[in-house]
Amino acid sequence: MPYEPPTHTVERSLRATTGAKVIAGVDEVGRGAWAGPVTVCAAITGLRRPPEGLTDSKLLTVKRRTELAETLRTWVTAHALGHASPEEIDDLGMTAALRLAAVRALDALPVRPDAVILDGKHDYLGAPWRVRTVIKGDRSCVAVAAASVIAKVQRDKMMAELGIDHADFGFADNAGYPSPVHKAALEEWGPTPHHRLSWAYLDALPQWRHLKKVRSWADGSVPEIEGQLGFDF
Repeated sequence: MPYEPPTHTVERSLRATTGAKVIAGVDEVGRGAWAGPVTVCAAITGLRRPPEGLTDSKLLTVKRRTELAETLRTWVTAHALGHASPEEIDDLGMTAALRLAAVRALDALPVRPDAVILDGKHDYLGAPWRVRTVIKGDRSCVAVAAASVIAKVQRDKMMAELGIDHADFGFADNAGYPSPVHKAALEEWGPTPHHRLSWAYLDALPQWRHLKKVRSWADGSVPEIEGQLGFDF
């Protein structure tokens, strides 16, 4: 089905209201996965017309997404990727891990953005960055859509490579997200070194539950479980 192409409306608004000249679109992939890093891409596009068919990476076929990512890498003014490892996710929680990955991506850009358009409704980046959150920004904003596609293709490639040594888990197909193949492999073999060990899926694995990590909180609060998924899918 056809989709409305993304625009520069939010970027133009930021330029007009804040005086920002360099604006980065930021999107993440891997938040709800059981295995692998969370990956963030920061992309600067300027106000040029985007490549045909650009939209949220999740709406594209694998073939089209891969082709578009190749085009985008040379079309964007600049882009950079940041990752937070499963160990960092376990230690910090997802919100802090997202911020870590996003800062790594933004710091890796050749120029520091004056403002950031962040996909979603929650600002996990915060000060000192000037942030505009946009729900479904990966569909409506050119820079965020570009970041979405680049991040998704890069993380999928990383997960396929990690899956070479763990063929039973189907990482090349599920990218570390829940799937029947992934669940069956976990039940049989337990988590790999690439799994997030603080995630709720381990509660449904009695024989492997002893591996679960629980973060320590000085104030006694309950560990964050945002984005975690169990076996009900």
